[in-house]
Amino acid sequence: MSERFKDMVKVPKEPAAKLLSLTNTRLETPIDAPVAAAPEVVLAELDQKGAMIDVLRLLSIALPPRERVWWACLAARDYIGPKSDKDPKSLAASEDWVFNPNADNRERARVSMDDAYIDDDTVNIAMSVLYSDGTLGPADLAEFPAPAGAAETCAFVMNLVALDKNSDRFEEYGQMLIDRAVDIARGGNGRVEVSQEAKEATS
Repeated sequence: MSERFKDMVKVPKEPAAKLLSLTNTRLETPIDAPVAAAPEVVLAELDQKGAMIDVLRLLSIALPPRERVWWACLAARDYIGPKSDKDPKSLAASEDWVFNPNADNRERARVSMDDAYIDDDTVNIAMSVLYSDGTLGPADLAEFPAPAGAAETCAFVMNLVALDKNSDRFEEYGQMLIDRAVDIARGGNGRVEVSQEAKEATS
């Protein structure tokens, strides 16, 4: 099996099929691995088959909530740029929640969506924060379950938005998004360079 997806210590020790089922998610690529196969096994197969989008989809499900949101924040930063006073409120609130995941920052993420411009894609990250614990939000909203897979889908969509904005280097950038998620899953900060796998994929 490829070494690319080894040592992802933050990924649940559950079969990939179970994670997909719990989030009501279906991959586009047929999988040959057994139903009990771990996420890294399925990811390696998808990678070998060149199914980059499905790899990103499964990573969005395999990452824990904070790591997933951070992954999405980094994708947004790729095209928005470094922190500034002009940052979208949804991005700023989501980053604050990653570093201090309390109810107040989660509420800020919720409110940020109400104030967002219609073309602000970073609301996807705020929504991933909002649904991070599987409920519709803090306080009274905590009594109601979030739609299955909503938090995961929002983080995935944010990465797809960034991928679209880097369409001039689609394959290379997509491979970097994968390496970034893997680095985060290993306990890293996700600040990775373009890897040898990404270079080979575009050569």
